[in-house]
Amino acid sequence: MAGLLVYLFCESKSQTMNINLSTITSMIKILIADDHAVVRRGLRQIINDEPDFEVVAEAQNGQEVLDKLENSDCNVLVLDITMPDKNGLAVLQEVKATRPRLPILILSMHPEDQFALRALKLGASGYLTKESAPEELVGALRKVINGGKYISSTLAEQLVAEIGSDSPRPSPERLSEREFQVLRMIAQGKTISQIAEDMGLSVKTVSTYRTRLLLKMKMKTNAELVRYAVQHGLVDFGE
Repeated sequence: MAGLLVYLFCESKSQTMNINLSTITSMIKILIADDHAVVRRGLRQIINDEPDFEVVAEAQNGQEVLDKLENSDCNVLVLDITMPDKNGLAVLQEVKATRPRLPILILSMHPEDQFALRALKLGASGYLTKESAPEELVGALRKVINGGKYISSTLAEQLVAEIGSDSPRPSPERLSEREFQVLRMIAQGKTISQIAEDMGLSVKTVSTYRTRLLLKMKMKTNAELVRYAVQHGLVDFGE
């Protein structure tokens, strides 16, 4: 988010430019979803600086994203992960179920190495951190709009390094979506009963997910899970 704030408050007022709209064959219509108004403002400014880009709608929570998609003909969705009501990964799954061909670019404060691959597996077209958004957002949007996948060069290097490693480290990418949700809720300090209620599952089922994720993460206690989640930015205590 810091990168966006720097862009907003340090960007000098640009001079008015005369744009011949007849040269633009078609506008790329974009929906922005983020729960912070200042972030949405920064994204809108970056996007609207492009003559063929247009922000046609904004959403501040998960349900509003779904509602706005029903009433707009956007070509691409820029989606935050941490939002009220429904988190971005849950929204991502719902959107891909109804509009599988819609490119979705995840824009998040969470670290790439912990969330990007999970988002891509769920159907996202790309993943970008808010810190790098001012420099990379336009390029990332053009990449996913043209049918490509976008990840940063830093993440690509990390993936190559892991492929060549003889001793892969514990990674939440090995967890199922349910196991990943349980991990994040445990890290937020919720009990098994609270998690079961929030997820609409039985206590026994949640306990099974906990056992599986402990095995996959090569850990023995909730304390180890919490420490790992906090150290790797997997949990937002404002959720």
